[in-house]
Amino acid sequence: MSVIASTPGRICLFGEHQDYLGLPVIAAAISRRIQIAAQSTGQMGFHLNLPDIQDSVTIPFYGQPLPYPKIRDYFRSAVNVLLREGFTFSRGIDGEVHGNIPINSGTSSSSALLVTWLNVLTQLSNQPRQLSGEKLAELAYVAEVLEFGEPGGMMDHYSTAVGDVIYLESTPTIALTELHPALGTFVLGDSQEPKDTIGILKRVKFGMLAIIERLKTVNPAFSLHHSAVTEATEFKDVLTKDEYILLKGNLANRDILREALAVLQSPGDLDHIRFGQLLNDHQANLREAQRISTPKIDRMLDAALKAGALGGKINGSGGGGCMFAYAPNNPGDVAEAIEREGGKAYIISVDTGTRLES
Repeated sequence: MSVIASTPGRICLFGEHQDYLGLPVIAAAISRRIQIAAQSTGQMGFHLNLPDIQDSVTIPFYGQPLPYPKIRDYFRSAVNVLLREGFTFSRGIDGEVHGNIPINSGTSSSSALLVTWLNVLTQLSNQPRQLSGEKLAELAYVAEVLEFGEPGGMMDHYSTAVGDVIYLESTPTIALTELHPALGTFVLGDSQEPKDTIGILKRVKFGMLAIIERLKTVNPAFSLHHSAVTEATEFKDVLTKDEYILLKGNLANRDILREALAVLQSPGDLDHIRFGQLLNDHQANLREAQRISTPKIDRMLDAALKAGALGGKINGSGGGGCMFAYAPNNPGDVAEAIEREGGKAYIISVDTGTRLES
């Protein structure tokens, strides 16, 4: 038996650096994908060729849970998660991986690969069945985050597995709303600058979590979910200047997301101009409060706007990686402008989630 499965990358439209604070996000699957073509073999074990990165993975398997010779071994953790779900494998699997999602650039190539691998495994197991996108997302989150005690959120797994545009709440429970707005084209721009993920998270994530704990001692009623931006002035004297700006930025981004959700759910024609402006507003906070943008990405965004894009922002943890611009009218001009600033541009659209190609 053989199978081909593919999964898209994703962009975070609104809620960047918000999910780990328990706040919602809005994300979109994009038309750049990772694909695995695989077939059952008569010999036990799993083997995958990864020619795009000149690598391969071979995993001996004898029906028992797999050990982890290294952390974040998602190929093995996917198998273990499925074993706990009742799937078994009495035949081997041989496959090949190809993709065109930019790697290590904030577009969720690793989560897309994991979701695709889970989709393949469930099809080639002794109990082949098609799981829903939500179930595959849940399993991918367990395999990537919970299995290794990682601090990450679940936006990547749900946006790539479910597809289209999603609104995702993780607190107090997971609540997923699938959106189907009539969005036009985007242009993804890879700055080709390496991301400083660890440094960014240390300052932005853990810095914000520490601020929240301190504010609770001053005012136990303070809440990132409910307190207004104007209430931040109460804490101006107990925070440093940078901490105060970061707090206001997070509250403002929360409100930007709420307005964006209303725009995307509007029963009439989508307000493309307002949607683009909200992306710009989000980027302004990410640049000034979270300080996750870079001079090169700022230049790429400025060039995109001058070329006719309606809005844009950095994508992912920041400190490098990708940006994107909303360009429903003239994506070619916007792509050229981004490349003149040294970025690698891809014209993309919103895409479906993980799927079987054959």
